[in-house]
Amino acid sequence: MPGKSKAKKSIYSPHPSIAMAQKRISSLKERTGRSLEEWVKLIKTQGPKSDAARRDWLKKEYELGTNYSRWLVDEATGKSSDYTDPDEYLRMAETYVDTLYGGARTVLRPVHDALIDLCRSLGKDIQICPCQTMVPIFRQHVIAQIKPTTRTRIDFGLCLKGLPANRKIPDRLIDTGGAAKGDRITHRFAITSAGEIDPMVLKWVQTAYELDA
Repeated sequence: MPGKSKAKKSIYSPHPSIAMAQKRISSLKERTGRSLEEWVKLIKTQGPKSDAARRDWLKKEYELGTNYSRWLVDEATGKSSDYTDPDEYLRMAETYVDTLYGGARTVLRPVHDALIDLCRSLGKDIQICPCQTMVPIFRQHVIAQIKPTTRTRIDFGLCLKGLPANRKIPDRLIDTGGAAKGDRITHRFAITSAGEIDPMVLKWVQTAYELDA
């Protein structure tokens, strides 16, 4: 589950990737023989110049895997997107949402805010963790996501994995093909106004919430 922070009160919660990044950093020396700081210094002082060459060098010379090599090179060049500070993430979360609804998408912000209120009403264990392109909603796992897909429409995605096969799904709730692809989000509502956030939407996001109990 997403971690907690001592930051000022926010409707958002630190993304679970933060805890994962913290764990990866804390275990790096034990796993590889060097700390993050030591790897970064080594790459900068002894590694090749290009990112691709550096990744290959780490794999060949130090037998690191592809994921570790990519991550360490990104850290050395300042390109890593990992957040390890929950407070920093929460500050950026506000920016992510403001950017999502900038420009022509400003008209969708009231729809977004109404969906956030709806999700928060599901239970105290709901956590909202914005990303740059969407806003995932967590219980134990992602149960929903709010994504402004066009200038006039938000796709409100739901995870309905585990739904009984005989449970009828309304035509308005669109199958994303996520179940076949192994994605968390399996269905979505196309919402263009706050007025469309009706009892049907509430019923199905509650279902997604209950399925993740």
